[in-house]
Parts: sequence; C-alpha cells; structure tokens
Amino acid sequence: MKDKHNIREDSPKKSGLRKIGVFTSGGDAPGMNAAIRAVTRAAIANKLKVVGIRRGYQGMIEGDFIPLRSADVSGIIQLGGTILRTARSNEFRTAEGRGKAWLQLQKAGIDAVVVIGGDGSFTGALTMSQEYNISFVGIPGTIDNDMYGTDYTIGYETALNSVVCAVDKIRDTAVSHGRIFIIEVMGREAGLLALNSGIACGAEVILIPESKEQHEELKRFLDKGYKDKERSGIIMVAEGDEPGGALKIAEKVRREHPDLDVRVSILGHIQRGGSPTANDRVNATRMGVAAVDALLDDQKSIMIGLDNGKIVQVPFNKAVKLNHSIDGELLEIQKMLNI
Repeated sequence: MKDKHNIREDSPKKSGLRKIGVFTSGGDAPGMNAAIRAVTRAAIANKLKVVGIRRGYQGMIEGDFIPLRSADVSGIIQLGGTILRTARSNEFRTAEGRGKAWLQLQKAGIDAVVVIGGDGSFTGALTMSQEYNISFVGIPGTIDNDMYGTDYTIGYETALNSVVCAVDKIRDTAVSHGRIFIIEVMGREAGLLALNSGIACGAEVILIPESKEQHEELKRFLDKGYKDKERSGIIMVAEGDEPGGALKIAEKVRREHPDLDVRVSILGHIQRGGSPTANDRVNATRMGVAAVDALLDDQKSIMIGLDNGKIVQVPFNKAVKLNHSIDGELLEIQKMLNI
C-alpha cells in the first residue's frame, strides 16, 4: 500500500483537480513562506499547476495572480512575512465582492484554494465555499495560537521566542533601576502568547482576557510583594485584556502607587517578524503537504491542524465558531512560583 504522502499519478485525474490557488490572509506570521513552499511543491509533485494569489482576498477580487513553479519558492523557507503579501478586504465581506472573486478564480481556471491565515480568513473561505462550488482548505497561520481544533498555529513559536528575547533584555534594565515594566504583547482576544511568554520570563503578574482573577494578583503584588522584596517587576499584558491595554493599566498603577517607578513597553509588530524557528518551518511544511493531500481527497471547508503531533482535519465551522481554551493549570503555576 502506498504511503499517503507518496506522489499519486492518478490523484489529479481522480479528483478532477488541475490547478490550485494558494494565498495568505490576515496578519502575517513567521512560517507562512514555508507553508507556501510546501503547498507549491507538493502540488507540483502531484502534477497540479499552482497559482499564488497576492494580497489575500483583495488580490483574489482583483485577479492579482502569479504562477508558482518549484524555483519560485526556492530560498524562502527561512524568511519571515509572506512572499505573497497579505491584506484585509472589506469588499470581500460583501456578496458582490465574493462574486468578483469567484469570477476571477473561474477565469484563471483555479479549481481549489489553500488559505493560510486565522479565523477571519477561514470564515471568509467557509462563506464563499457555501455560495460557490469551490473547495477551500485552511492552514492555521497566526501568532496567537488561538484556533480551535489544533494545538499549534504557524508563527506562534517564533513570536513566543521573540517576546522572551525582548523581555529578557527589558528585565536587565528593570533590575538595574528597580523599576516595574508593564509589557504589552499581541493577543486581542487570546492570551496564550502573554501567558506562556510571561511564565518563560518569570513575570510577576500576567494579565490576559481569559482570567480576571489576575487583576487581584496585580493588586497584591503592588500592595505587598513589590515593596517587601524591593525588586523589579515584570507585568505581562495581552493587548486585549481591557481597553487601553498596558498604557491604561500603567496610568492606574501610577495613580494608586505614585512612589513606584513604572514604565511601559509595547512590543508591537516585532513579534510578527523574523526568521521562523525550526519547529515553525517543519510544522508549516507538514501542514502544507497535508493541505494538498486533503484537496486530492476531495475534502472541502476544512482546516489542517495538529493534535498531539498528529495531522488532523477540522471543519471550518468548528474552527471559527468554537473557542480555544487556556490551560488554567499554567495560571496556577505562575501564581505559585511568584510567592
């Protein structure tokens, strides 16, 4: 019996596929280029033509397509960002915009599409696949690691390491001056990046949208812990913890504790950039190959995910509607270690 990743001579004929499109959408994430490379070469290995759709759904509406050959994706696996660029499209949210996109796909002879992005990108793919007879398969690419049905999203590990590296440097200054630094990381609706980077950096307090109890931890730290230990402090904040994020929290702390030296550092988009880690490259490659396999097996409206290291297929309607939960044990560990 052939391994499922072997080249299958009859696959395109059996499935009716001749040409697939691939694009990146939403926020960029390190490892997207590795996924593009894997999709392109896995498709070519199975005798499919590949078209890169530039600038996400907006590029789909405008017909901004480029053919992709094996040589076109050479030397990109180590690059951050996305060679296909990305954009958000308000026009695609309308039925008229999706109709334009469908006409462009038909004109280009594209039979199916691989979308690399997050829940918003998959929501758009699900809607279009319901309106038109075209298959979409998704690869989760987001530094938030907040997609339901997968333990891992492309870019998360690289972003996590970028945050840890930055905070370690900030800690040096915090210790030297006896300051409290409130550091804001990305994660508007999901605090996994803040939680794990905070634990990795030994943060005294971690504030995330999923837990309001941590605000009591902050109060205890400021009222007692910081003054008793006469040390510096790192407070990690997910950008969506509350309106205003780190800046608003810093104002409140300064108002209630005018004797403390409080500074704010918003890491911003440095979290998204940079060369992907080995793990992000490997997992992006595995997911890219699995996405092509899924299309060859006539799958539609699914996301490729990882569950305990194994490739899984998750329906879009679950991936975009259900919430990725936070491990409460990690919060308890953080509180226990900061006695």
